Amino acid sequence: MNAAPDDYDSPWKDAVERYFPEFMEFFFPVADAAINWAVGYAFLDQELHAVVQDAELGRRYVDKLVRVALLGGGEAWILVHIEVQGTRDAKFPERMFVYNYRLFDRYRRPVASLAVLADDAPGWKPSSFGFDVLGCEHHLKFPTVKLLDSVGREGELLREENPFALVTVAHLVTRATRDDMAARYAAKLKLVRLLYERGWDRQRVIDLFTVIDWMMRLPDELTGQLWQEIEAIEEDTKMRYVTSVERLGIEKGIQKGLAEGKADSLLRQLRRRFQTLPSELEERILAADINHLDEWSDRFADGKSLAEIFDTEQIH
Repeated sequence: MNAAPDDYDSPWKDAVERYFPEFMEFFFPVADAAINWAVGYAFLDQELHAVVQDAELGRRYVDKLVRVALLGGGEAWILVHIEVQGTRDAKFPERMFVYNYRLFDRYRRPVASLAVLADDAPGWKPSSFGFDVLGCEHHLKFPTVKLLDSVGREGELLREENPFALVTVAHLVTRATRDDMAARYAAKLKLVRLLYERGWDRQRVIDLFTVIDWMMRLPDELTGQLWQEIEAIEEDTKMRYVTSVERLGIEKGIQKGLAEGKADSLLRQLRRRFQTLPSELEERILAADINHLDEWSDRFADGKSLAEIFDTEQIH
């Protein structure tokens, strides 16, 4: 009994975007304490893409760029560059270095680069990159958080109020139960029960349920069983949150998120091989459904041209 392939990109992206202040508080408390949250913040993902699109160095889950202000005066605003890195990658420290100086070069503002390491390699904890040559020193030292360091602390994390404590547990359990869907089902049900016990508002419960449901994929049989349990929980608690119409919305959102993640991955691979892509092709990829994206990704391995991959005679 197998589930669909685990999806980490989309739920991490969704969680960071929805709860960025809590993300900073949980993973980078020193930085969080220096930010003036009262004046707000802004995601600059399109700007990040424009700056680094020709520097595709390695595979990650999420990269985000956020404009924030600092407490106590100083710079009017700075940039926070976030990377959630999903695999051990020798190019990762270099990417942090390259993105940092490119962002500074464009905006002439301080750039804080922060990394969450979500890989399976316990001893891999990169935190710097640079060089010394002919008396010139150029180095970037960046804070990192290793999710594997939280293995064994799941019980403690589940007592915390920060939503990223739950996201971290969901991530660790998903990795640990790749070959044990029964164990994943039990852990997922426990997390869902916890959402209803926290007394959080309806929207937060829906948001976090979506992230957990996205990340902890189950086979269809266990998914149906889980929804039955959720209906029973909502009957007992009198909290109609994620059943009925919300379930349809969540499922559609997950499918949309999966498609967006696959499209982003395919675009990254295509840009690395072909450098520049026709704008109409990028629009076609971004608008495609999962089946087409899977088919094109399969063709990518052997396709020697864009026409071969996308089964067209000519691409302008």
